[in-house]
Amino acid sequence: MAESSEPGLRASAGGGSLEEEDDEEREPLLPRFAWAQPPKGAPGSAVRLVEAAGEEGAASPREAGDAELLLPSRDAPSRSSWGSLDFTCPAVSIIVGSSALNTFLDDPEFADVILKAEQAIEFGVFPERISQGSSGSYFVKDPKRKIIGVFKPKSEEPYGQLNPKWTKYVHKVCCPCCFGRGCLLPNQGYLSEAGASLVDEKLHLNIVPKTKVVWLVSETFNYSAIDRAKSRGKKYALEKVPKVGRKFHRIGLPPKIGSFQLFVEGYKEAEYWLRKFEADPLPENIRKQFQSQFERLVILDYIIRNTDRGNDNWLIKYEKQQGKEVKETKWIDDKESLIKIAAIDNGLAFPFKHPDEWRAYPFHWAWLPQAKVPFSEEIRNLILPYISDMNFVQDLCEDLHELFKTDRRFNKATFESQMSVMRGQILNLTQALKDGKSPVQLVQMPCVIVERSQGRNQGRIVHLSSSFTQTVHCRKPFFSSW
Repeated sequence: MAESSEPGLRASAGGGSLEEEDDEEREPLLPRFAWAQPPKGAPGSAVRLVEAAGEEGAASPREAGDAELLLPSRDAPSRSSWGSLDFTCPAVSIIVGSSALNTFLDDPEFADVILKAEQAIEFGVFPERISQGSSGSYFVKDPKRKIIGVFKPKSEEPYGQLNPKWTKYVHKVCCPCCFGRGCLLPNQGYLSEAGASLVDEKLHLNIVPKTKVVWLVSETFNYSAIDRAKSRGKKYALEKVPKVGRKFHRIGLPPKIGSFQLFVEGYKEAEYWLRKFEADPLPENIRKQFQSQFERLVILDYIIRNTDRGNDNWLIKYEKQQGKEVKETKWIDDKESLIKIAAIDNGLAFPFKHPDEWRAYPFHWAWLPQAKVPFSEEIRNLILPYISDMNFVQDLCEDLHELFKTDRRFNKATFESQMSVMRGQILNLTQALKDGKSPVQLVQMPCVIVERSQGRNQGRIVHLSSSFTQTVHCRKPFFSSW
């Protein structure tokens, strides 16, 4: 399954250090919270705003009296109520966990899913750690205990300091020469997951389950001993010396930042279905649908230069028609398709250089028979109008910049290197689609880097010849697959 790019300091659930704690991503500070016991009512209960008394003392809920305000029910479909709150006002304190950190005003459906996840955690339905893989990832549930998403905290990525699994630690000790991925930034898998979803949305591929960066807090996440001790100490201080306890910005464990991907139902690993298709070939029209979906996967992986795409981390959903003749159609709408692909595990993409050290990190789909078929006219007509327009490509880079710059270790020069690789991939893909090549021919094309020209003022209209320079990347990794 997924790996990360480079090693990080490792700490088990029972250990930690001050240096590790300072290195960990922290949530933005909100106004001081007037903490009280969490509500015991149903998930639809209101959230109370309590007027604080300032630095010397904060009014408890009982003392607030007429100053108490009731917000609308938490079951509301959007988060406009949170968006209208002024969190910079020192006169307001809020009794929340990670809710105030997650606002998705432009996507009410996703906001509602996150709201359900927060409600479930608040009422004791905690995320469940996934046993597979080499990092800490969690099935997130709604209040009815139905799985609604997969959360991958930044601090628990494969080489993260709070990774609860020992696989990568053993890898580091036993085989340090092949440890990590030198072409990827360390501990930015959560941004890569969200970035892949953004690319999928911009190109209308519709194969990546919607993924965004969120903050969540749960007792089942892997925290350092220091964080757990601080949480217990603050709770004790609040109980014994309320005047002191109410001065803390947060009571409880710190929220973790990570990627949240919507859960997809009815899908199985590609490996399972590919074996089935070998023994029992698909009907011709279903085969065309699958080929179209497969080509979308190829385009996504190639553009973001996914370094971890095996047949175990993309999914297939196939709904067989029982006792019916499936009609032959030339054009299949995504919603009507009987076979669909979901591209998950996109955390090891967006390298800042092409792989040129030990391993090539090949696309494993390149060995499938579907990769030998030239790109279909449907896919060419869908993708070429976008990627052949350098202004669209530049807009895509700007959108990724807005996403990636939220990380506190964001570096503009490194980001430009990532975009140079991506632009080179797009240039190759454009040529391959125009020439009618197949996916396997695409991955055999020379690696290209397209860098922004230095010292040139660019207008709104971008031209490849005047604004960028192309370089062929000649160095190949020691173990090369093509």
